[in-house]
Amino acid sequence: AQARGAVPRCFGLTRPWLSFQERSALLRKWYDLMIDNKDDLATIITAENGKPLKEAQGEVLYSASFLEWFSEEARRVYGDVIPAAMKDRRILVLKQPVGVAAIITPWNFPSAMITRKVGAALAAGCTVVVKPAEDTPFSALALGELANQAGIPAGVYNVVPCSRQQAPAVGEVLCTDPLVAKISFTGSTATGKILLKHAAGTVKRVSMELGGHAPFIVFDSANVDRAVAGALASKYRNSGQTCVCTNRFLVQKGIHDKFVEKFAKAIESQLHVGNGFDAKTTQGPLINEKAVEKVERHISDAVSQGASIVTGGKRHSLGKNFFEPTLLSNVTTKMLCTQEETFGPLAPVIKFETEEEAIAIANAASVGLAGYFYSQDPAQIWRVAEQLEVGMVGVNEGIISSVESPFGGVKQSGLGREGSKYGIDEYLEIKYVCFGGL
Repeated sequence: AQARGAVPRCFGLTRPWLSFQERSALLRKWYDLMIDNKDDLATIITAENGKPLKEAQGEVLYSASFLEWFSEEARRVYGDVIPAAMKDRRILVLKQPVGVAAIITPWNFPSAMITRKVGAALAAGCTVVVKPAEDTPFSALALGELANQAGIPAGVYNVVPCSRQQAPAVGEVLCTDPLVAKISFTGSTATGKILLKHAAGTVKRVSMELGGHAPFIVFDSANVDRAVAGALASKYRNSGQTCVCTNRFLVQKGIHDKFVEKFAKAIESQLHVGNGFDAKTTQGPLINEKAVEKVERHISDAVSQGASIVTGGKRHSLGKNFFEPTLLSNVTTKMLCTQEETFGPLAPVIKFETEEEAIAIANAASVGLAGYFYSQDPAQIWRVAEQLEVGMVGVNEGIISSVESPFGGVKQSGLGREGSKYGIDEYLEIKYVCFGGL
């Protein structure tokens, strides 16, 4: 009922609801308020999500940056004038807001996934209904409070929290309501497919940022120390619970043993499991028991097929949802951990011999969000970057997300792009106007 009520409030506003200058100023004010309240916002993220406070502080800054970015992009929604073949005509192209956008976000980045979508939507002149993840509603509500303080008109930014039991019904309401023109969702591929089916009935505009299964390839020419540092960051950020986290490591035969040895030492010396509010903590808990059980299942399956546990491998002594950062060697492509997204602190390493073999393994997945590789061979860098079937590639880098860069995937990892100069286009319709009789 709350979701049904929020949509007409959005739809009832004049579209666009203010001039681009006014929208730009309000988004900038919202950004300023996020920066002023960054410590409180980070505390909320760690309290409801569990990630280390330092990571939460980084998320708040990343989250705020989208409001700053799109406050500037609001000024650059340019149309076009096209030369006409007939002398008495003029061809104009207008860009207009799509209307009401339903925003459905995940728990792993409870602040940034909202502003990356909402910043673009409001800059374009849309209004939004946000359904945050049931595990992390407070960040969305805190953002709503700051939006009110910034002066964003009532009805422009709406939050509809719900329980886990209600989530499917709320998602269906938002995807089938004829007043909703746009759906933007970040989450699993399975849930994305359900929402796509619901949205098909009214042929809505849809953006989907879905599951990943990122490969991380280390070639013989790589700088091993840099590759290990990149692997540590790419795999274990947020305890492995990000959609762009590396899920499978492919390491070439000549460098394999050295990489595994150094990677294990880095895991054991640099990662510390604990309470997110402890300054020493780099690895917080997993989000729930189900997530822990999946990591355990992947490890058990791999070991039963011959994989070796190099370090970690079990629940942490802290108990509950804490799990040891784990590294597996002697991994094959027949194991579950190389076929499914683990979404946890598990790093399986596959040994390969040729570049062609590595590309084939990397591209065998049905999804393609992010991919990483380390090499110092310029020709190889170009070949591999172009051949990887993913939407984003990190070359000698393990962390690639930034506000200026287009975020999104190919294959079953989704539709559309977020952030960057392209992100606002997801919330705009192109209208062609033919002006005749001149």
